Amino acid sequence: MLFGVQTFPTDYSIGPGEFAALAEGFGFESVFFPEESHIPVGREIGTPVSSALPRAYFRTLDTVVAMTAAAGSTTTIKIGSAVATVAQRDPIQFAKEISSIDHLSVGRVILGIGVGWSAEIMRNHGLDPSLAWHAMREKVLAMSAMWSEEEASYRGEIVSLDPIYMWPKPRQHPRPPILVGGYGPRVLERVLEYGDGWMPFRVEPDDPRAGSNEPEEFDADLARRIADLHRRGDACGRGRLPVTLFNAKPQRDALRRYDDIGVARCIFHLPSVGPGEMEQQLASLADVAGLK
Repeated sequence: MLFGVQTFPTDYSIGPGEFAALAEGFGFESVFFPEESHIPVGREIGTPVSSALPRAYFRTLDTVVAMTAAAGSTTTIKIGSAVATVAQRDPIQFAKEISSIDHLSVGRVILGIGVGWSAEIMRNHGLDPSLAWHAMREKVLAMSAMWSEEEASYRGEIVSLDPIYMWPKPRQHPRPPILVGGYGPRVLERVLEYGDGWMPFRVEPDDPRAGSNEPEEFDADLARRIADLHRRGDACGRGRLPVTLFNAKPQRDALRRYDDIGVARCIFHLPSVGPGEMEQQLASLADVAGLK
């Protein structure tokens, strides 16, 4: 099983390049960065955002910029997004950015994608929230065409792309691996249709036993869904696509359980802190994961 780490790179915490270099030094396979383009002042349910979201959501750097800095500061570690809100982005520009990072990093990009959490953010980007999943699908397919075809084109209901040249192509062929994030009832369909893997998210349980060695309810449900993904993948000819667990529990017994049920990669989430504290936390996680 592989191990990666994720943090919100902010203007008050360790930079993405230094974070990635530290993680590489401790033997982690990958680093991931989230995406929050902005935060609306209010939410539809009437609760002020400032009372519901961590500070890092307001102060995080752009995902593409963070990935670029991480790629330029490292040589072997994979550089990922967890997750990029593809539906809110221009597919031509984003395809160019991801291809450029993959080219400069010599094929180290992993693209984790999702639709995001805020209807207001989607509307601010000119996206109808009811079309978010549909837009993500079409933009992934359009970007995949740009990454793999010399004269790329795509025709969809939301994205329409006349034949274009888009270079450089990614180093990874036919594209960087795309991990579809989410845990909803249709996520496995999306993974099998246009993804290269699944990225489920473990929510911290509001349970006093959360720090114990006992399995969580989530573990059994995740095992069932991974088995379902593998069955369906075998049936449709896509095979057993890998599963990357986001926000994995940093505990040896939990990691063994994840390995047993078929998780291919665990990502540990880390707070937005300074270099000294981040180095300590990475060292602790490396020990839990059995890294060098």
